[in-house]
Amino acid sequence: MRRKLALISAAALAATGGVVVITNQAFAAAGCSAKYTITNQWPGGFQAQVDVTNLGDALTSWNVGWDFGNASQTITQIWNANKTQSGLHVNATNMSYNGNVATNGTISFGFTGNWSGANPSGTNFTVNGTACTGSTSSPSASASASASPSASSNPTAPVVSLTSPTSGSTFTAPATVGLAASASAPGSTVSKVEFYNGTTLLGTDTSSPYTFSWTNVATGSYSLTAKAYNAANVSTTSTAVSITVTGGNTGGTHVDNPYVGAKVYVNPDWSAKAAAEPGGSRVSNQPTGVWLDTIAAITAPSGSGYTTSMRKHLDNALAQGATLAQFVIYNLPGRDCAALASNGELGPTEINRYKTEYIDPIAAIEADPKYASIRIVNIVEIDSLPNLVTNAGGEAGATAACATMKANGNYVTGVQYALSKLHAAGTNIYNYIDAAHHGWLGWDSNFGPAAQLFASTAQGATGGFSTVDGFITNTANYSALSEPFVTINATVGGQSIRQSKWVDWNFYTDELTFAQAFRNQLVSLGFNSNIGMLIDTSRNGWGGSARPTAASTSTDMNTWVNASRIDRRIHAGNWCNQSGAGLGERPRATPAPGIDAYVWIKPPGESDGSSSLIPTGPNNPGGKGFDGMCDPAYTGNGRNGNSMSGALPNAPVSGAWFSAQFQQLMQNAYPAL
Repeated sequence: MRRKLALISAAALAATGGVVVITNQAFAAAGCSAKYTITNQWPGGFQAQVDVTNLGDALTSWNVGWDFGNASQTITQIWNANKTQSGLHVNATNMSYNGNVATNGTISFGFTGNWSGANPSGTNFTVNGTACTGSTSSPSASASASASPSASSNPTAPVVSLTSPTSGSTFTAPATVGLAASASAPGSTVSKVEFYNGTTLLGTDTSSPYTFSWTNVATGSYSLTAKAYNAANVSTTSTAVSITVTGGNTGGTHVDNPYVGAKVYVNPDWSAKAAAEPGGSRVSNQPTGVWLDTIAAITAPSGSGYTTSMRKHLDNALAQGATLAQFVIYNLPGRDCAALASNGELGPTEINRYKTEYIDPIAAIEADPKYASIRIVNIVEIDSLPNLVTNAGGEAGATAACATMKANGNYVTGVQYALSKLHAAGTNIYNYIDAAHHGWLGWDSNFGPAAQLFASTAQGATGGFSTVDGFITNTANYSALSEPFVTINATVGGQSIRQSKWVDWNFYTDELTFAQAFRNQLVSLGFNSNIGMLIDTSRNGWGGSARPTAASTSTDMNTWVNASRIDRRIHAGNWCNQSGAGLGERPRATPAPGIDAYVWIKPPGESDGSSSLIPTGPNNPGGKGFDGMCDPAYTGNGRNGNSMSGALPNAPVSGAWFSAQFQQLMQNAYPAL
């Protein structure tokens, strides 16, 4: 819809000797509706969510304004937006990645703030200066008052048609669809042509011939249009063209939970190492994840240090009669910006190599109809997006490397590309994004912003939320699955255990409650309601003689918590080769509400990193780095409260077999072997 504003020019009035000449200027229709939700509140502080639906024409940038009702209400931290506040009035503007909002699309951001006395909801919402009344501005007829036949008039609306593709065309995913349009503007010029899938803007061209290449298109049916604008911003939309994109691999129905009824692939490489250990045959038949942590891991060329290519793993799965295989997609540019033991091979700016040399070959293999009978689960880029939430700003332990990755956007871009390309490879493909663990994202200042970042990232993928089947927590980590004695509502001496040094005001004490709550948060932000969570239980059993069997009787809060908790780490931020850890729950499907499966994504017995510097050579062919968190003598950093690392001694580089750790994991397994 368009509306016209009649402007009476004083200069024109003088020039025509008193004849009123009215010119017409077109404006985009504008309108919005707003929802303000206080998601959490405590004395003096609160967390809120703002969701604004764009009811007008598509936006390329936005400025959401509103008024607080109490002068004490101030924003302390905001995510998915920039903000300014002057007294009661707040303006939130888009980030570099979320400025485009289609008609009926939603602007979403959240924040934490302070308050006293009262904490009323925000009011008087606007978008780009237009009040959010729940409707759009109506087009109004322009006034006309001219005694002269030479008075100006609007040029005729543009003429536009979509010339490519033709209606009924079929493509194979992941598809590249070339769009082309012809456009003219009688009495004016064509200023631009926009290409749309439904109401989603795909791209814009400002010069003839008007074209756009839509890449990585997932399976589905699409309605394409072209929209031409003339110099006066009058627009015309073409007749819609319907196309279909079929999956490159259509061998199986995409199910809600891929683990239900599945026989999961057992990696023969890991199984042989486990079986060679005394007592290892008790677990050597368990399924584990296959880590594709370099480009070479895909094809396993001679001399690379890899013995089995991705295709060979899938061939092995067919030979085993397996119907599900798990692969860790783990090679982002600037990978693991907050750790050194697991830094990757690609530099911070090598996003194109990531796409063409890493993701594209993996997607091509997964799209092979030969593997259509295997449900392929992709664990997408562990530790990546969470690092942007907690380690890229002014937080304790933040790193310059994480700040770089947040600024250049290549974590988000890479994850979006992986989701798009892998989802499009076939109906048997399942993507689970890594969501860190409760000891990382369990605080309210991290919980909401992380979920928001995951949502905006998924929305930017081709296929949107449908590219994500779920999330995984505790990947390669040690957080206890359940804490039966140290629950978040427990008190000691009338004080909440959240105040203890171990819990440190976290809202969660274990992985199961965190994963279930985080799933609910993600669904509230638009993810499909049937998404499921995975929990890596490969090393979080914490059995053995040190495992408490009852709550402590101490009246000192910290003593009570430390004596009662299952997780025996020195600090919940410790992650490298932890002393005292044990195997956790064995892999199984649907173990708890909202949980698709307990899985062993980190193969037990594979080191997290070397306990001392190992130079590049036979024992470190990839030149992997040394991280102090893997050194038993390390006294810590801001991310672990400057605590001792709790790491085992004499550890090899990450991924190498660590016999002493494997023996400890079996000894402390819970449930016991």
